Amino acid sequence: MTKYKKNGKKLGVLGGMGPAAAAEFLRQLAAKCPAATDQEHPVVYMIGDCEIPDRSKAIFGKDESPAPVLEARLRQLCDMGAEVLAVPCNTAHYFIDDFKAALPQPLVHIIEETVLAAQRLNPEGAWMLSTHGTRASGLYQKYADKHGYTLYLPNEEQAEKAQQAIFYVKAGELDRAGAVTKALVEELWRERGLPVMTACTELPLGYAASGLPLDREVSSIGALVDACIRMLYDEVK
Repeated sequence: MTKYKKNGKKLGVLGGMGPAAAAEFLRQLAAKCPAATDQEHPVVYMIGDCEIPDRSKAIFGKDESPAPVLEARLRQLCDMGAEVLAVPCNTAHYFIDDFKAALPQPLVHIIEETVLAAQRLNPEGAWMLSTHGTRASGLYQKYADKHGYTLYLPNEEQAEKAQQAIFYVKAGELDRAGAVTKALVEELWRERGLPVMTACTELPLGYAASGLPLDREVSSIGALVDACIRMLYDEVK
């Protein structure tokens, strides 16, 4: 049995986009860490800034850019002592990509990690469900091309249903989010029976409430958690 030991690196999490997604990220981190005591879990610094401008609206020019506050908050986490950074919001990475190379500490990239997780699960490709902003930004398409992976995008009507599920999660209406997600995914599977990438951090919560099989989902939250754990723990030989 492989054993792991934390390497002492401290994790900085920028949350609030949305609050339920960040809470789910922390829940999964606690559940998945190879720890048996409090002390074996990593130290986590978190800023939950729910006042960051809407990322999708900014991409479409309908709100101010969140880039300045995103960079300021990530640098603030580094000042607090974070040595690994994570942002459980896919759309935010459209802006983060412009300055991540200048950050003092490495950032675990949720989009790249989700693409890689999907590729490991099904090399033939996956459906991508996301916000309108993430879809329009081309971010997932960019990282899929980088790794030679095929993404399948829903049509405009289906994309609107995914956005509706996201709104329901943000409003705390998980039953309605689950119902919309279930109907949408089953419609996609009738077209092509591929795994579904929940490429917005609200969508894993909608998928979890849908009753759909978990082994056919690639959760962006789960992919980010798994990648962070790889950064925070070393294998003990």
